[in-house]
Amino acid sequence: MAIFEYGEYSNVYEAPDNLVDFFESSAAKYANNAFIGEKDSAGVYQWVTYGQIAKRVDNLRAGLAAIGVGVGDTVGIIANNRKEWLIGEIATQGLGAAYVPMYEKELVSMWKYIINDAEIKVLLVSRNDILEKIKNFPAEIPTLKKIIVIEGTGENTMTALEQKGAAKPVPSRKPKHSEVAVLIYTSGTTGEPKGVLLSHGNLAENVKAGLAWFPNLTQESRCISMLPWAHSFGITADLHAFILKGASIGIMGSVETLIDDLQKVQPTFLITVPRIFNRVYNGVWAKMREEGGLKLKLFEAAVAAAKTKRETGKAGLKYKILDKIVLAKIRARFGGRLENAVTGSAPMNVEIAKFFIDIGIPTYDAYGLSETSPAITINSPLMGNRLGTVGKPINKTKVVIDRSRTGAEGDDGEIICFGPQCMIGYHKKPEQTKEVIVERDGMRGVRTGDRGRLDDDGFLYITGRFKEEYKLSNGKYIHPDTIEREMKILPWVLNAVVTGAGHEYNVALIVPDMTVLKRVAEEMGLSVDPATIFDPSSAEGRKLEELLTIEVQNHLKKIVGSYEIPKKFAFIKEDFSLDNGMLTQTMKLKRKVVMDKYGDMLEKLYKA
Repeated sequence: MAIFEYGEYSNVYEAPDNLVDFFESSAAKYANNAFIGEKDSAGVYQWVTYGQIAKRVDNLRAGLAAIGVGVGDTVGIIANNRKEWLIGEIATQGLGAAYVPMYEKELVSMWKYIINDAEIKVLLVSRNDILEKIKNFPAEIPTLKKIIVIEGTGENTMTALEQKGAAKPVPSRKPKHSEVAVLIYTSGTTGEPKGVLLSHGNLAENVKAGLAWFPNLTQESRCISMLPWAHSFGITADLHAFILKGASIGIMGSVETLIDDLQKVQPTFLITVPRIFNRVYNGVWAKMREEGGLKLKLFEAAVAAAKTKRETGKAGLKYKILDKIVLAKIRARFGGRLENAVTGSAPMNVEIAKFFIDIGIPTYDAYGLSETSPAITINSPLMGNRLGTVGKPINKTKVVIDRSRTGAEGDDGEIICFGPQCMIGYHKKPEQTKEVIVERDGMRGVRTGDRGRLDDDGFLYITGRFKEEYKLSNGKYIHPDTIEREMKILPWVLNAVVTGAGHEYNVALIVPDMTVLKRVAEEMGLSVDPATIFDPSSAEGRKLEELLTIEVQNHLKKIVGSYEIPKKFAFIKEDFSLDNGMLTQTMKLKRKVVMDKYGDMLEKLYKA
């Protein structure tokens, strides 16, 4: 029988309880350790030490003070992950000011909204091309007094400001745990974006709780930074966790260069999203099937031997040989030193998770949201890794399952998190803050809007999202995310969206991987260009569509209820991405944006 609450709540903030102390203590202790690595123009990673970054933080802090930044102010930044991002953050917080990060790939109107809403006083921007887009903001936003460009030299650049600060040093101020550290704006997928106020204590306690469950993260550890630090997952699990341990961070060039970057950085840890592992999994299997013959047989034998090792705990000679000649090559794609990967934003598919455990790269699902700094639960090598769950509540955290919306007869309901990581509130939005902040028996918590259940050992299962939940005309409730995740396990499905509110059955939108689809078509005995699937006048295309529909439905029959399986499908060429605005910065689907563009196409399926 499942239980309805688990964990031990504590609102005690223990030292170090602020991000300034986090950095300064590590900079003193690990001054000569490599800290941040970035690629130069030749693609070679150049590393700087904690001591070198600390000197620049001191200089920039004094420079910001010289232009009027002080306690209670806000400093914004529009930049991807880079050493100056961190330098700007700690320099800002060392003056008692809050940091407001924004993404480079964002609408100008969104930048303007955030800068105005957060009352940003000084804004750091990465390059002159971004400056050109916002050069009129100071005249239009009363609070914005100065824009500083990170790259380049000359007036109004970060270099000039650091030089100014070096001439007149200003000591750091240690913030209280209750003071605002960062103001992180949600993606705004369901309306106006909300600024999440996270305190120094929120972030500090979340970092320490996560690290307690990964004792193998030490000053020798290294990660490759893939998630944006402008998001709570990146800033906590990636940036500040590694700072506190004196470890090093290599910054990924781009998704396109990731495989090459992994070879160069050779990380021991990954903080990432399941999408990365899904792509590697599908890519490896697609390549093996394409090559066929002996290579495919060896690969399948290696996977089978690794599975036997996982299930029995015994590594025989066959496994050792196949591991060396087959599985080691897959590990090498991740740099060859990877020990652990923590994944968030969506649960990992269990079969894919087993595959990576078998090849020697265990993945640990975590769960949280911006409002909880973000971690609520984590699987870990110390506390257990129960596949299909998102782990147990971290230290000082209690998870409660509120069944008031689902009925007392079931064992799932809304997930509520109580703990020191729970946000201060939404900036300038008291009514929305009241909707999610919960007080119970002296505990302060956050309603997540997610649906889940706890098992008897305290592991949390995510069963849906109330915001995305809808009802079919027969009264059955649907959680589309669960169905979509399962559809994307098929190697030829890049992306999928399920819908059906108010209708008798679900329909779905699929973005196929055309390279894989060509092989699938051949396996189905169709000598057809798979691109004809987009041509309604093509008889061959309709036949392929029919066969693919059957494959998806047969796959889903093993996992979800019959009423959840889409009956009809539409296929589109363009994948969902950051560039077309259909994914958030952490690769979550912007469902409203997709439906605005393709909703009519999906509605037509009901009339076909």
